[in-house]
Amino acid sequence: MNLHALRLFHIVASTGSVTRASELLNISQPAITAQIKKFEKELLLTLLKPQGRGIALTDAGEEIALLAKRLFAVEQQIERYAEDYRNGSVGCMRIAATYLPAHFLIPTWIAQFKQQFEQVEMIITTTNSNDALKQLLNVDVDIAIYGGIPEEYSDMIQTEELFQDELWFVVAPNHRYANQNISLTDMMKEPFVMREEGSSTRERLLSLCRTYNTSPPTISLQFNGLHEAITAVVAGYGANFVSSLVVREYVRRGELCRVFVEGIHLTNTIAICTRKNEPLSAPAMNFIKMIRQNPVRS
Repeated sequence: MNLHALRLFHIVASTGSVTRASELLNISQPAITAQIKKFEKELLLTLLKPQGRGIALTDAGEEIALLAKRLFAVEQQIERYAEDYRNGSVGCMRIAATYLPAHFLIPTWIAQFKQQFEQVEMIITTTNSNDALKQLLNVDVDIAIYGGIPEEYSDMIQTEELFQDELWFVVAPNHRYANQNISLTDMMKEPFVMREEGSSTRERLLSLCRTYNTSPPTISLQFNGLHEAITAVVAGYGANFVSSLVVREYVRRGELCRVFVEGIHLTNTIAICTRKNEPLSAPAMNFIKMIRQNPVRS
């Protein structure tokens, strides 16, 4: 089927005039008439008939005109969808995030992003740092939002730092070390409540002990969730080593207190991770652009 001729017929049927169609399409009237005549021969149907000084649709022409209207409406829908997909207005974005950004940063980012790109589907997986990077490498997600120091897969993953957040030692207010200055050795003698193995902050604590040749602490309680670990310390048991983003409000409310360990000042990198040398989808690019403009430092 000659779709160009069908389009010409569609415009003639919509305007009710070859003259008007000629003006809209900037094509001569004889050329339009000739194309439609060929189209009628192709279909073995008469679509137009004379009516006074103009033309009218035959019964077959009425039906073909209705079908053509639907066809070209779908064409416009496809064009709009393709444009929206290219500029990131529609589509799906998959994100793997470690617990810190997933709980304290991403909800705000998503709320801002959805105000502009409501039709973009977003799938967020909260996991530990090792698994987040594995999902990125396995192409299970488009981007990973990381809280820690991504050292593995450096040749395969592109990391963009957003900002640095302090890491704090915290205890309950009634703990003997609350608001005190102590040595790292003394701090490591306290029982710790931490997240599971693979957590970047837990690895930072153990790395700190290796750096200063200090015995690592006993992890007396281990949780898969960040909230549970913090709640246990608030309840009065043990100590935690955690990003200040997580516990800043607890400290302000007096539910937790900092312990100032002599000579120790560590920061947590909040970063976006993507696969090197691989183009991002338009929604992912828009999301990263928004984060750069509003990193939501606490």
